[in-house]
Amino acid sequence: MKNILFAAGSAYTAVLAFIIVCIDQLLKGCMPIGAENGFTYIAFVAWAVYFFSGTAKDGIRAAIGYAIGVAFSVGIILIAGLFACTPFFMVPIAVFIVVFLVLYLEKVPWVNYIPAMFVASGCFFGIMNYVPGATFCSAATVELIYGFIGLLFGWFTVIGKGWLSKQFLK
Repeated sequence: MKNILFAAGSAYTAVLAFIIVCIDQLLKGCMPIGAENGFTYIAFVAWAVYFFSGTAKDGIRAAIGYAIGVAFSVGIILIAGLFACTPFFMVPIAVFIVVFLVLYLEKVPWVNYIPAMFVASGCFFGIMNYVPGATFCSAATVELIYGFIGLLFGWFTVIGKGWLSKQFLK
């Protein structure tokens, strides 16, 4: 029975992955940037973030963390501009300042899911550095849409696999 349950859970998760790729193919042309490539990777990364969180409450915390991570990434870029006179150190100084401040959010309930902030920041910088024409607004829009899709699919995975387990254990 455990092998059948495992196979059913794997098939269910594979169907969800299939759906995310289909959503990307439908959605990428509506995005303000990156229509030629899409952003499935952001949804898959966010999906993994949900697995690290594990519960619906923590999934909400992860969504909040994504938004904060994007906002702090913009902050890093803006602060780095203030240190343009030190080209080698401008980004490291900005990162130091922002990360120092971000880590204080660990003390704030509902806003303390730091891993989601770092993952969101990494994806944001990936968009800003590698997607032609990316602006703060376009990168944030794309990342938050795809990030929230990934977090939602993480929730679907946990709920669906739980439901499957109950069906097989009847």
